[in-house]
Amino acid sequence: MKNRSRSKIFRYIILVAVGIIMIYPVVWLFFASFKSNEELFGSAALIPKNFIWDSYAQGWKGTGQYGYSTFFINTIKLVIPTVLFTVLSSAVVAYGFARFKFPFKKILFALMLSTLMLPNAVVIIPKYMLFRDLGWIDSYNPFIVPAIFAGYPFFIFMLVQFFRGLPTELDEAAIIDGCNSFTIFTKIILPLSKPALISAGIFQFMWTWNDFFNSLVYINSVKKLTLPLALRISLDSSASAVPWNQIMAMALVSIIPCILVFFFAQKYFVEGIATTGMKS
Repeated sequence: MKNRSRSKIFRYIILVAVGIIMIYPVVWLFFASFKSNEELFGSAALIPKNFIWDSYAQGWKGTGQYGYSTFFINTIKLVIPTVLFTVLSSAVVAYGFARFKFPFKKILFALMLSTLMLPNAVVIIPKYMLFRDLGWIDSYNPFIVPAIFAGYPFFIFMLVQFFRGLPTELDEAAIIDGCNSFTIFTKIILPLSKPALISAGIFQFMWTWNDFFNSLVYINSVKKLTLPLALRISLDSSASAVPWNQIMAMALVSIIPCILVFFFAQKYFVEGIATTGMKS
């Protein structure tokens, strides 16, 4: 009993230590947003000696014609449809792979998985040329349209594994009751797959919200910039010394939506990841 208690205490100590290590950068970022440039680079102290209280108000105004309210709205316009279309289209395709038999099914699934092996740097130029010819550069179409047509194979693979874990007896019972494939998908599969669908949505939300490279390639206009690009532009457009406290204040504000989304959906997220690929 004593050994078990000691082992439990030791595990909690390890978890607390790892938690402190993980959260320390966010805590440092918070206090750094109240420091002057001199104190930020000249002192290793966590808590500032002289707080600069207007960092968030000044940072929110931005450095040019557009403030961070515009960049937040732009990011939301990009993220919300991308997430919704990704989850819906990936679920439809995954349902087909998991429940139906059709010619070349295994080959097509293997080809889809093979695209996951390609780094983004390999396909970015062909994709850019395609989107340029379609007139989609400097718009959000390069993100949203692929989501409509299930262009994110990771989520298809993830949902296929979850759907395969659902007992086929449910489908057979529904067919006996007169249900067609669409009814089975909408009334049985989707409700049972809520944890996996929410997990896919969280992943896509965070990836799209924090996407810097693809936004840099496809978006040119300042009025259409997303938050990651806006933070970079704030560094480049400063006429004199870079107001690092304002940059860090906006960086902290920009990660709050991701933290809130994960906090409110963590129950389904953990359940979805834990049960994906398990046979019921």
